[in-house]
Amino acid sequence: MVGLGTMINGAAIIVGGLIGRLTGRLIHQEQRDALTKVCGISVLFIAIAGAMQGMLQIDAGRIVSGKSMLVVLCLALGTVIGELIGIEKGIERFGEWLKKKSGNSGDKQFVNAFVTTSLTVCIGAMAIVGAMQDGISGDYSILAVKSVLDFIIVAVMTSSMGKGSVFSAIPVILFEGTVTLLARLVAPIMTEPAVAYLSLIGSVLIFCVGLNLVWGKKVSVANMLPAVIFAVIAAYIPWTF
Repeated sequence: MVGLGTMINGAAIIVGGLIGRLTGRLIHQEQRDALTKVCGISVLFIAIAGAMQGMLQIDAGRIVSGKSMLVVLCLALGTVIGELIGIEKGIERFGEWLKKKSGNSGDKQFVNAFVTTSLTVCIGAMAIVGAMQDGISGDYSILAVKSVLDFIIVAVMTSSMGKGSVFSAIPVILFEGTVTLLARLVAPIMTEPAVAYLSLIGSVLIFCVGLNLVWGKKVSVANMLPAVIFAVIAAYIPWTF
């Protein structure tokens, strides 16, 4: 069944969020703050692993790094576009709307939890490649694996940051569902180099999410999202980064 992967992923996030909400009520604020930092550290290491996989390679028995220019250009261009458009403010406004409509107007952490968790579970190659695979062949195996990871991440984030994290299921369902429906159109574009570049830049953005979790909001990650589009475009430029 085409689209089943998206439904499984959305359900996993909701269930993980509900479990996180129940366990979050059992811990004190200091413990929640500590858990938020732990979650941030975990996200940092996941992101570092993904970024290093894209930047490091073995050449003649030596580990060499590359694609530094790709990272710099994509992030710089993407951030300029994102700042001009005001993506972060748009997502925050949507979060405020969700907060009011869901009856959580008194939750001061709702928007931050929603935005942070949404970025964590939406950014990355697994969401795009998995949704494409689901749309083309009905194989939802990649999204099923992602669902397990998201279940754990959202459960931890909800217990530490609040119920806003549960609503990250909405952008995930919208994003993955759209890619699934347009899979046959997107597939020719997402070549192996394009997926590799997207995964690298996505890992860097996830690293920035981890920074915000550990040290408080320092980076407007949502405004950096256009960088993943430039990453895909870069795969078609006949130039070695």
